[in-house]
Amino acid sequence: MSVLKNKRSVSSMEFYHNAIVLRREITMLLLRDFGIKDKVRSIKALYGVQGMEPEDEKKFREIIEKYELTAKIIEEYPAWLIDKMRNNIMNILHSMIMNITQANTIYPVCESEFYDRRNFQNHAIGNCEQLLQEMQYIISIIPVDAQKYMRYVDMIEKEIALLKGWRKSDNKILKKIKETEAKKAEETKKKAEEKSTSQTDEKQV
Repeated sequence: MSVLKNKRSVSSMEFYHNAIVLRREITMLLLRDFGIKDKVRSIKALYGVQGMEPEDEKKFREIIEKYELTAKIIEEYPAWLIDKMRNNIMNILHSMIMNITQANTIYPVCESEFYDRRNFQNHAIGNCEQLLQEMQYIISIIPVDAQKYMRYVDMIEKEIALLKGWRKSDNKILKKIKETEAKKAEETKKKAEEKSTSQTDEKQV
């Protein structure tokens, strides 16, 4: 069974801390609809304002329709596309944190546990690459300032570097596991040989 590494604090590790900050910062970006003023959402929100009288809502709708604002806004910033992009990003961020957490809960004492941990690390790195792809896609579709997105790209690339560094540092764990297992195998072999020799001696007597 795997065990937790003694005196290890998750929050003190840079790869984890940066991932948490990354998730929070990108979530704040999503709350701003990727940095654009999504007027579709503003209009729909006003329709549903609690306490708005039917007559006021009717007038509001008439103004929107009169100046053809709805058609223009929907054409420029379709709500379904914003929702889809937002959900994709949120799901990837969630998976990234879960994979990092899962990997960190495993402190391997055998090779199978080592590769379980590495598998989660690899998935977390893959999540970061997915985030980069989604960011590039969003920039190509939505009229946003690409330069404003660079800070998020930098944070993602930093996380990839930190995760790869964490993964690489685990190689010493694998080396130790192999040395321990080799030693145990040698001891087992030695005991088997001693037992066999002892049994042979007894038969000869």
